[in-house]
Amino acid sequence: MTNSSVAPERWRPWSYPTPRGVDLAFAISLFLLGTSWLVLDWVFGLGMDLWAAQGDQGRIDTAGLAHIRRTQVLLIVVLTVAVLAGINRAWRTVVALVLATLLVGGVLMAAQHQWDTSHTSPGCTRYAAHC
Repeated sequence: MTNSSVAPERWRPWSYPTPRGVDLAFAISLFLLGTSWLVLDWVFGLGMDLWAAQGDQGRIDTAGLAHIRRTQVLLIVVLTVAVLAGINRAWRTVVALVLATLLVGGVLMAAQHQWDTSHTSPGCTRYAAHC
């Protein structure tokens, strides 16, 4: 008697590319999710904190640092999801997430540059010990 049942192959996500429709759906939705989270955090997270500070410099600084930290976390999350998409061979999703990473990185650089320029004394030498 022969055994007609075939042993099931182990399924690995990197064994074949993700279907085009699924890949595009994830690419578009993840790009829009990351971008909208960034915009909403900037408008409601940072903007409302600055509005609520009512000119108190300590609270404004705290809100700015919290915004920088949230943007750093978003950058790490987007990069992690891009790596997972690369493992699953979803190349369109990887491209969309790399574009989102560039956007988040640009916002992070702008926020950090604004923080650095607003918190240096005007007569300070760039590499002096007292700066």
